[in-house]
Amino acid sequence: MRRVVITGIGTINPIGHNLEETWESVKNGVCGIDFTKQMDTTDFKVKVSGEVKDYNPADYLDRKEARKMDRYTQFGMIAAREAIKDSGIDIEKEDPFRCGTIVSSGIGGLITISEQTLRGEEKGYEKVSPFFIPMSISNMCAGEIAIDTGFKGVCECIVTACASGNNAIGESFHKIRDGYQDIMLTGGAEGCICKLGVGGFTVMQALSTSEDPNRASIPFDAERGGFVMGEGAGILILEELEHAKARGAKIYGEIVGYGASCDAYHITAPDPTGAGAAACMIGAVEDAGIDRNAVDYINAHGTSTHLNDEGETKAIKAVFGDHAKELMVSSTKSMTGHLLGAASAVEAIISTMALKDGFVPATINYKTPDPACDLDIVPNEGRNADIKYALSNSLGFGGHNAAVLFKKYE
Repeated sequence: MRRVVITGIGTINPIGHNLEETWESVKNGVCGIDFTKQMDTTDFKVKVSGEVKDYNPADYLDRKEARKMDRYTQFGMIAAREAIKDSGIDIEKEDPFRCGTIVSSGIGGLITISEQTLRGEEKGYEKVSPFFIPMSISNMCAGEIAIDTGFKGVCECIVTACASGNNAIGESFHKIRDGYQDIMLTGGAEGCICKLGVGGFTVMQALSTSEDPNRASIPFDAERGGFVMGEGAGILILEELEHAKARGAKIYGEIVGYGASCDAYHITAPDPTGAGAAACMIGAVEDAGIDRNAVDYINAHGTSTHLNDEGETKAIKAVFGDHAKELMVSSTKSMTGHLLGAASAVEAIISTMALKDGFVPATINYKTPDPACDLDIVPNEGRNADIKYALSNSLGFGGHNAAVLFKKYE
């Protein structure tokens, strides 16, 4: 049962192109939702999204390598390189087979699939790009990152819809804790704001159709009407504590618990009782061996859909009882939108920084209380607070639930 710490962080998302920008935006309650620019929304009901602002892959990647990567892989590579640089790891000084990679994506290369399908229809399917398959498959981000870093240990992509990032982080945590690896590069990446992606979620009535960017992603608000699709990546470097100390690494925080469960209820709707979500939270707390009342803050899944926010509220109350009244529970999707398979990876970073800096992020743009979501959602303004434990929830289509418990490093 080895201790596992976070020694490197990288991210690119709707509120920042790196960790510093992202955390500053979180502290200032910046909204990353805006009118969509990378596709024509004239004939679409959904007009807004959480895009990575002013993104040019040439700013980060060689043009030749960028052309062979789907947008989601580009995001993952950018975040991974930032995290590796931040960690100070030198692979030449490590056993590469003790360094693993688990980077998830909920959907993978949907933009490439969409583009190459159209190309195939127009020019014939034997005229599609020779890179179509490696660009579109959802494991390729993990594979590309492993090639780039030289990490030769376990290399996986866990696909569990919107729980993917937390499952990746949780499984990476266990790989190190249980002695299989010493270093893990982990997180999630997503980039599917395109006509096919937006159209698919729209016909499911999952997306917000609000044309006010400040009233589109409004978790726990009574006027919420769906989630806002976001994009980006979040990557963490996890490391066994003594290994990190031996090389003089800086330490952001510690991971102490991981729980996963399944609703086994419906392909898209969460179990309205919240039983599955409750089970994964209990699993994370029990994995850490702490009292439930020790948890100070929950970074909620908080998608801004009626079913999720109400069900997650029920789950939190079921797990924490009277302590639920004292918990701070915010959804940073109010700032970033929903990054699907990358969501919980970015939220893991935010939770880690919340513990490190003693600052609890807000649920921004909150106006109309919902009696069914009567938790302390830290409305509109973040708070300075000395917190020790933060739980991050993620709940995905198919009934996948995952929670990771972070601890302030001491």
